Amino acid sequence: MNSKPLTILLTNDDGIHADGLQALRAEMEKIKDVEVFVVAPDKERSASGHAITIHQPLRVQEVAVPGSRSRMWAISGTPADCTKLAVKSLLPEAPMLVVSGINRGPNLGTDVFYSGTVAGALEAAVLGVPAMAVSLDGYENLNYEYAARFTSCLASTVLRRGLIANSLLNVNVPAIDAENIAGVSVTRLGVRRYNDEFERRVDAKGNVFYWLAGGFLDVDNEEGTDVGAIKDNKISITPIHLDLTAHWAMDELCGWNIELPNSPAGSDPGNDDRTHPSRR
Repeated sequence: MNSKPLTILLTNDDGIHADGLQALRAEMEKIKDVEVFVVAPDKERSASGHAITIHQPLRVQEVAVPGSRSRMWAISGTPADCTKLAVKSLLPEAPMLVVSGINRGPNLGTDVFYSGTVAGALEAAVLGVPAMAVSLDGYENLNYEYAARFTSCLASTVLRRGLIANSLLNVNVPAIDAENIAGVSVTRLGVRRYNDEFERRVDAKGNVFYWLAGGFLDVDNEEGTDVGAIKDNKISITPIHLDLTAHWAMDELCGWNIELPNSPAGSDPGNDDRTHPSRR
């Protein structure tokens, strides 16, 4: 009796026809007993963060790619929309794994707060599905073949071993020849900030607009960080958890003895919800 194939969902933020996504799709299709589905934005949605669409409809169009045996849909929304819609409506059942990528360009350190690639995986974690976000550390003349092969191997391991609940893996692969990759490091997020500059411009009708420019500054690229691993030509794997609470800071905040403000003169404290935490 044949067992039911495992289901993997692929998404990204570079768009349904992006080279990184299609390279990943082709490699994932080689995994034995796996059925691959692709649900991705109909156009590039880079740096969209975890935005979801609530004020307009999501348009869905099935897409065919020569040589593919996976069903694919293009969505007029964000990566988080794609994951949510796929899991809740498009797929016959919830996937066993969601992989978002392979992104053109890295998602290191604080990039994860802006990244649509990471958001596609993060939404899966919100929905209780194991997930990975994968990025290639480069922008020009990219070859996604090795990153796709590594991702396929890692996906097979995740399917076999599972992930901690409410977590995902953020993976960054150096954009260098495979023989020059120095290894794999399990890392923490470094700190990457941007030297943001807004260029003031004027259009043909005299309207002023601003264009975001500037480069990045690796503030924390020490050993053990994802930024440091990429600097050392290593693949970085960073586990990320949905709980953003700074637990170490809670005792200090409790020591502040924060109190409610005094009630305005003439008011009845007994009717002020602020004096009754149970009513909040």
